[in-house]
Parts: sequence; C-alpha cells; structure tokens
Amino acid sequence: MDLIESYKEELQLVRRPWTRIWVGLLVLGLFLVPRFGPEHWTYMLTIIFIYAIGIQGQNLLIGYTGQISFGQAGFLAVGAYAFGHAARLGMPWPAALLAAGLAAGLFGLIVGFPSLRLKGPYLAIATMGFGIAVYQVFANSELLSGGRMGLAVPKLSPLFGFSHITFTYYFNLIIFLLFTVISYNIISSYMGRAFIAIRDNDIAAEVIGVNLSRYKLVSFAISSFYTGVQGGLYALFIGYLEPNMFTFAASVTLFVAVIVGGLASVEGSIMGAAFVILVPQLCSSYKEMVSVVFGVAILIVLIFEPMGLAGRWMKMRLYFSNWPFR
Repeated sequence: MDLIESYKEELQLVRRPWTRIWVGLLVLGLFLVPRFGPEHWTYMLTIIFIYAIGIQGQNLLIGYTGQISFGQAGFLAVGAYAFGHAARLGMPWPAALLAAGLAAGLFGLIVGFPSLRLKGPYLAIATMGFGIAVYQVFANSELLSGGRMGLAVPKLSPLFGFSHITFTYYFNLIIFLLFTVISYNIISSYMGRAFIAIRDNDIAAEVIGVNLSRYKLVSFAISSFYTGVQGGLYALFIGYLEPNMFTFAASVTLFVAVIVGGLASVEGSIMGAAFVILVPQLCSSYKEMVSVVFGVAILIVLIFEPMGLAGRWMKMRLYFSNWPFR
C-alpha cells in the first residue's frame, strides 16, 4: 500500500506516476471500444457504466457509512419514472436527469430518518419495506407507470455523426467518469471521513464532534441521488419502463454487486457492476443458474475474500509491486 506523507497527497485522485499511466491508458481504451470493438461490447459496457453509478452510491451508504439498505429498487424506480415523465413533458435531458436524481434523493432523505434510530437488520427491513411499497404503488397506478402498456421514454438523438449506440456509449461513459471522480472526492473530504467514523463506531464519532443525524441523512440522500440518476440513465437507454423492472430482485442485484465488488471501494463498485451484468450474459442459456452464481459468489467472498474483487486486485498489485523480490 502506498505511503501517504501529507493530506495534500491523500487528496490526489492518482498518486503514483505508473498508476497515472495505466489509468490513462484504460480510459483511452474505453473511448476506443466503439471504434475497434464489436457492437455487443459497446452495448454491455454501456449498461455496466449505468449500473456502476448506482452501485457507487450504494457503496457510499453501505461500505462507507455502514447503513444497510435493501430498498434501492424503490429509489431506482422513482428516478426512472421521474426521468420518464419529465422527458415526456419535453424537459431537456440534463434537467430531466437532475430531476430524477433529486426526486430519488428526496425519498432517500425521508427513508433515512429511520436510520437515526434503527441499525443492522432492522434498518434493512425498513428500507426493504420502502422498496416493496414503491413497487406496489407503480404496479397499481396506471397514471404513474403507464399501465399494462408501460411508459415509453424518448431516446437520445445522436450527434456528431455517431450511430445511436455509439453516441449513447460515450454519453454514459462521460457521466460515469464524472460520478466516479465525485465519489473519490466525497471519500477524501471531511464528509467521507465522517461517514467512515460513523461506520466504525458511531458513539466515538459523536464524541469527536460528528453530527450523526446530519451525516446519516446526507449519506442516504447522496446514495439515493446516485441511484436515481442510474434509473434515469437506464430509462433513457432502454426507452421503456414497466414496474416489473423494479422488484426486490433489483435491490438484491445491487447489493450483490457491492458485496462481491468490495465494500468501501469505488473500484469495487465498478467491478461489482461488471460482475452482475456479465454473469447473466454468460449464463444466458441457464438463467436459473444466475441466482445460484450470485449466492455462491457472496459465500466465497465472505469466507475467503471479505474485501471482494477490489481486495483481490489490491493484493495482486502489492504482490507484483515487489516482484521478483518477495
């Protein structure tokens, strides 16, 4: 692990020169995928970018603040339908996307109030109830969900001569990179340190001056904002919404991504997003195996690698950083 000598150095997004090189090459490679890779790769990476945004938000809540939530499907639905209705009313997509995030963030703020008194499984059950309640509201309200025909969402109009899938890819890639940088900055800020203090020991955090109520609510609001933006981007990408897209299974998928990718890790959130998107594709002929793979993956992670895929990646980097002198 890198030795940090100053607070200014810790605030740097990328510290070591070699790391800057490979991160730059990785980002460059992502920008070149639509030009040199198959269209299927472009499609899959676009979905991974969209999911990674919401999973980063949930990791801020679960991994950094220690607040367990099984209601992310509810925030996802609120964001998606808020974006869908705003877009149908003619609102420009940036404003509609912001409205999706704010709507989900507002509900996150409301749902966050139980976190002031509930912890662990009790909080998880309370948030799960919210997610199920949101699903029932949309499933039984044709005005909100569009009824049996669903809700059609206007898609992006390609610019700069790109095809639709290529333009959508770059659009989501840029937003994904923006939210990733924001996540790193939140973690490095006083707010991020307050989140970690609450996770490690909320009583000790309160003793040293951390306002528990404020930062727990802020954590829920930020996490829900990320998830709402994910819902808006997904609605824009798919072009269609219906309530069955936001069942409890959607919350489980996001939770699996956080655990398998790695708690308290932005890189882990991205790896977790890739995991939950690629596994169903690899098991497309045996869809009933997807849940089995998810369950087995969680067991393996909890038993052998509690830090998830990000922890394994960090150990590999440490191993090869000293090669061949080990």
